[in-house]
Amino acid sequence: MAELDFNETQAAIANYTDDDIKHLEGLEHVRLRPGMYIGKLGDGSHYDDGIYVLLKEVLDNSIDEFRMGVGKQIEITLQDGAVTVRDYGRGIPLGKIVEAVSIMNTGAKYDNKSFKKSVGLNGVGTKAVNALSETFRVQSFREGKTRIAEFSRGVLVSDTDIIDGEGENGTITYFKPDNDPKIFGNYKYKEEFVETMLRNYTYLNTGLTMIFNGQKFTSRHGLLDLLNANLVENPLYPIIHFKGEDIEIAFTHCMQYGEDYYSFVNGQHTTQGGTHQSAFREAIGKTIKEFYNKNMELPDIRAGLVAAISISVEEPVFESQTKTKLGSRDMNPTDGVSINKFVNDFVKEQLDNYLHKNQDTADILLKKIQDAEKERKAIAGITKAARERVKKVSLCNRKLRDCRIHYNDTKGTDQEKTSIFITEGDSASGSITKSRDANLQAVFSLRGKPENSYGKKRTLVYENEELNLLQAALNIEDGMEGLRYNKVIIATDADVDGMHIRLLLLTFFLQFFPDLVRNGHVYILETPLFRVRDKKQTFYCYSDEERLNAIKTLEKSGSKVEITRFKGLGEISPDEFKGFIGDNIRLDQVSMRKDDDLSNMLEFYMGNNTQQRQDFIIENLVIEEDAPNE
Repeated sequence: MAELDFNETQAAIANYTDDDIKHLEGLEHVRLRPGMYIGKLGDGSHYDDGIYVLLKEVLDNSIDEFRMGVGKQIEITLQDGAVTVRDYGRGIPLGKIVEAVSIMNTGAKYDNKSFKKSVGLNGVGTKAVNALSETFRVQSFREGKTRIAEFSRGVLVSDTDIIDGEGENGTITYFKPDNDPKIFGNYKYKEEFVETMLRNYTYLNTGLTMIFNGQKFTSRHGLLDLLNANLVENPLYPIIHFKGEDIEIAFTHCMQYGEDYYSFVNGQHTTQGGTHQSAFREAIGKTIKEFYNKNMELPDIRAGLVAAISISVEEPVFESQTKTKLGSRDMNPTDGVSINKFVNDFVKEQLDNYLHKNQDTADILLKKIQDAEKERKAIAGITKAARERVKKVSLCNRKLRDCRIHYNDTKGTDQEKTSIFITEGDSASGSITKSRDANLQAVFSLRGKPENSYGKKRTLVYENEELNLLQAALNIEDGMEGLRYNKVIIATDADVDGMHIRLLLLTFFLQFFPDLVRNGHVYILETPLFRVRDKKQTFYCYSDEERLNAIKTLEKSGSKVEITRFKGLGEISPDEFKGFIGDNIRLDQVSMRKDDDLSNMLEFYMGNNTQQRQDFIIENLVIEEDAPNE
């Protein structure tokens, strides 16, 4: 076999001719390698799937118009999977409208005089939207004239040329993402993801109004509004908010573990941070330490910190076309001022002055830091022994069946596909282990119900061997940077015990590793409740409605229908399980909305209010009868 492969390789080398050189016309290369332009494709179930990137790329151009002082309102309509964006900017120059949305390296934003601190490139982004849409239509209005150009998958299908047209200056862009299985397939926009995106735009552009399907979004106080809308814990002191030329920051501390950041560059949400976020983390720690003039550890200062930072940079350099991480080192390529110095100087001056003038806040902050220090030292006393335990158990750890590729790998292309199933008991973990993809899917087996973490100190993670092993398997002890799996999937039975285990695991993550949930890494595995079959066909049903529809389908053929109710994951054979955790896997993402009161929710479900919970259960009890097994 090896010899055959070698001979084929040699033949391919020998036959490398002029015919192997391909020229891709128009936007073909975007369709051939869409990941280079919009990141992952996806079906809309995750906030960073490609269909949201398409919307963002169109909005970026409208936002850049607002930032240039033109057009205070943007209207977005979502209907039947298609999006229309109407802005009231200057409108794309009519003579170049086709080139502006279909020919690479054509745009107005290469000249800093027109767009000094933009994020779009009018542009690569819009052209990618054009190429990846089954229908893309752009109309520009300028001084009583208009022009409409329509494309299909990047190919021009109609052009009105310049004609008379009534309408305020601006641009209307309509697109419907390509539902080709190789592109977006059976996609669906989630309105809550779109709303979050639009809110972020308004927080960063005070005075801008965005109207989405009739709902209006606007902000008067910028990042202060953003933090107020997104805090899931009560702040220990009033949010501190500073705004200067090319920079705005807001932050507070909460009684939570870890750090939480919202960072932006030129209005772009840099979800993976970058040089500006790193500079802010360093500056706030250094400034607070110098203010108190005490020997403080930076992790203690930043423990429980929730912050937002936005900066404007000339000619920003991002680490990918999707612009989720800033790579620029300087505020302006020509002035020599580094982002690190710019952010540090601003934070030092503003925060030092604020703490001197607001003694109450300074006292609260000092106590929070001292409490974090005490807890860190308490943990330090047991972490060494706990780590030794983990190391010893890991050598023959039967709880973890690892996979070969990991999310934190620096090489490879499939890191986004990695996942770990957290299962209950040996039977369920055995079925998943036998049917999983060993390259991308790991399995962690619980021996029973984990300990309730609500209200406990971080020391619990190290004192409880099972939770310590789970922390080690995920590699999140020191933060999310080392996370080994993109999707952390809770796979439990759909019975009372299984639901309780779900709650216990979610409590553990929310109590000690909230970023795991905030960043969209935690999911619940859906598995079929019923199998409905006859001698020729089998249907796996996830609800009573699906079960009834399957029964009707089979009864039409007059055959005898057999119905099986799966009471636990262990009852599903590995051969069947393979179909439920492969390409057709059904997952419910655990998300935290802005109006979720995390403290009250955890206290109600996991606290000591036994009677209150009992009354709630009795009032809402639903008795489900087992389906008949015919």
